[in-house]
Amino acid sequence: MKKAMNWLKSIRPLKVLTVFFAGIFLFLTQACGDPGVATQPPQPDDQPAYTKRYDPTQDYPLSSPEGGMNNFSDVDPRAKLDEKAANDRADALAKNSQKNIDQKGIDSPEQYGRNYKQGTPLGERVKNLGEDVGSSAEEVRKGVVKGTQRGIENIKDNTQNAAEGVTKNVQRGAEDAGKNVQRTAEDAGNAVKSAVD
Repeated sequence: MKKAMNWLKSIRPLKVLTVFFAGIFLFLTQACGDPGVATQPPQPDDQPAYTKRYDPTQDYPLSSPEGGMNNFSDVDPRAKLDEKAANDRADALAKNSQKNIDQKGIDSPEQYGRNYKQGTPLGERVKNLGEDVGSSAEEVRKGVVKGTQRGIENIKDNTQNAAEGVTKNVQRGAEDAGKNVQRTAEDAGNAVKSAVD
């Protein structure tokens, strides 16, 4: 109890009043100050705030549904020309294949088989296949020979460069050793000279 009484006696009324007025000043400046921070940002005069909203039932020209994933095109809109070119190419290939079918008069797979059998004889097909394999083997042999020659030339060049490098390193080492011996002799001469003096 004595401690509490001593503490109350040590508090000065001026300190209490200072803290009270500081609290009231802080409260009033926050409560009655400029509310500019919490307001909505200014809008242009001709456009009221938040009036234009997205309407999912309306058709917007920039992103009309075309049927891809999520009802939009799966192709980048910047690549419309590429898409058109791919479609044109596919149409041309389809027309070409139809023309080939019409020219050869194929009505069924059996007829295709008969046409194939009536084409190039088996012996000639085997001969052509053998020639293709032979020419491929010849090309592989030539490639291996060229690669081997190039590798041998590279080895010669590398060996010659290594020999030149070793020679230069030996010469530099000999020069450095000679300079070190000369410096050591000069240092020894200077040491003798300073000891005599």
